[in-house]
Amino acid sequence: MTAEIIAVGTELLLGDILNTDAQFLAKELASLGIGLYAQSVVGDNADRLKQAIKTALFRADLVILSGGLGPTDDDITRETAAEVLGKSLIYHEEIYDAIVARIRKKISESNKRQAMVPEGAIILHNDNGTAPGLYMEENGKTLILLPGPPMELEPMFRDKVVPLLKEKTGVVILSETVRLFGIGESAVGEAVKDLMESENPTVAPYVKDGDVTLRITARAETNDAAHAMILPVKNHILHRLYDYVYGFGDTTMVKKVLSYCLSQNLTLSTAESCTAGMIAAAIGDMPGVSAIFNEGFVTYSNEAKEKNLGVPHEILTSHGAVSRQTARAMAEGVCRRTGSHIGISATGIAGPDGGTPEKPVGLVYIGVCIGGETSVRKCLLHGSRNRVRRMTVLNAFDEVRKHLAIPNEYFND
Repeated sequence: MTAEIIAVGTELLLGDILNTDAQFLAKELASLGIGLYAQSVVGDNADRLKQAIKTALFRADLVILSGGLGPTDDDITRETAAEVLGKSLIYHEEIYDAIVARIRKKISESNKRQAMVPEGAIILHNDNGTAPGLYMEENGKTLILLPGPPMELEPMFRDKVVPLLKEKTGVVILSETVRLFGIGESAVGEAVKDLMESENPTVAPYVKDGDVTLRITARAETNDAAHAMILPVKNHILHRLYDYVYGFGDTTMVKKVLSYCLSQNLTLSTAESCTAGMIAAAIGDMPGVSAIFNEGFVTYSNEAKEKNLGVPHEILTSHGAVSRQTARAMAEGVCRRTGSHIGISATGIAGPDGGTPEKPVGLVYIGVCIGGETSVRKCLLHGSRNRVRRMTVLNAFDEVRKHLAIPNEYFND
């Protein structure tokens, strides 16, 4: 089965917003073993959209459109798709009632447009918005219409569309993910190049903020057969990249490290400079951490480091606030002050100013003190101020992971 994606919206065509829907759909189709033929973006113009749909249906088995299902005059996807397929639009009272129930106030007459459905279409109910999705089949071709907002499109695709597509393909499609940190995409690609050349199972890398995910996808007649195909590939990845693997499945570095700390009743405290509380905020995002998170200090100034963490004045004057010695003293100091099992510190230059040839922008030292033993990680990070800070948070939790020697087996969901 081949597929094509059409994103609808003048705001996408002009670059006013990013086309994240197409990125999401492309990855999901790959995980289903469905080949993507092409992607396109069409503005809010009925004639151009009509031509785009006709062309896509000619060269692909499956065409997915995102956007243009709202109540306003420039939302033309529903009507145009129906015209291409020669279908009449039928008013569905239950859809309109659902829209009224969601909005909980008097709505305009234009909202009734969202309750108009092409004859014979399967309605994909929207649990996160007002515009329902639509699934249509005609002459061996499949046309799927999805709302544009990612918070509506993504759960609708996963929950409503994927089961329909799996049924259509007639095979079991199973995916597992291996999550890595501390290694670049190119290095991962070299390490698993031979595995990525396989057609079944497939291995596909994805990268986001330094986090590399390898998705292994197998097509087979049964779940057991698909699992059996995935297992040796997964073992090859673990054997080659063990030091960088931090988890499997739908997880994050922060979630897994904190889950381990909760399971072992290991208390934490933080001492931050360049991240200004971002490490503490990441801890606070995890439910249940009140049982283990003692305190968090934001100590930008040297005076605050001395007063609140007990960093020796001589270290600050001799080595500076951004130094291996200061990061060590901060991590050890926060452990002493709070009695926590784990102390995490971060000090660096996030930029865009403040760097020198000796200490450039992006230089960060991360200290981790556990049970009186301290390690310090030096990072030379690149990108914007926000990216340097985000990457510092991830490196901090990765340092905790390595210091604790959390086994990979623990992460196998």
